[in-house]
Amino acid sequence: MAGPHITWRPVVESDFGLLADWLSRPHVHRYWHHDFSPEGVARDFGPGTRGEEAGEDLVVSFDGVPGALVQRSRIADYAEDFEELSAIVDVPEEAVTIDYLIADLGNTGRGLGTALIRAVVAETWERYPLAPAIIVPVVAGNVGSWRALEKAGFRRVGEGDMEPDNPIDPPLHVVSRIDRPVTRRTT
Repeated sequence: MAGPHITWRPVVESDFGLLADWLSRPHVHRYWHHDFSPEGVARDFGPGTRGEEAGEDLVVSFDGVPGALVQRSRIADYAEDFEELSAIVDVPEEAVTIDYLIADLGNTGRGLGTALIRAVVAETWERYPLAPAIIVPVVAGNVGSWRALEKAGFRRVGEGDMEPDNPIDPPLHVVSRIDRPVTRRTT
């Protein structure tokens, strides 16, 4: 049985209400500890909609229905993140990172996260042609998230302390990595 058709597009200002709703949901807010007030969403996502951020904020749809958010960026474009992650694992200059959420609790634990990660990884190799790897730190307590990465082909490359999104979490993070596939040329 085929999975859902997965598409995405950049977040636009008219998505802010949807994002606020998603970020307010307990299973999302637990690990995406963002201010979900209208002002907080505008502050956190507005720069991306105006092209003032290096990273991407993407609304993901499953079979045409919005149901997830992905953030993607070159790690080096955010010096603090690069420094913090480089203290744990080797981070190539052009490496990319992703973050993701599934909006509806009923859609978690069903393989959608893994399917989403696989789709985003495949497209990342095209969009970021210099990226040798995608490296993703996940707070250690978010087992579902780092297991979805493993099911999508990532391997654990380290563990270490990083500033957690939610202050109730200990700083321990699991760091996973997937390398760009090697393609063979035929003559």
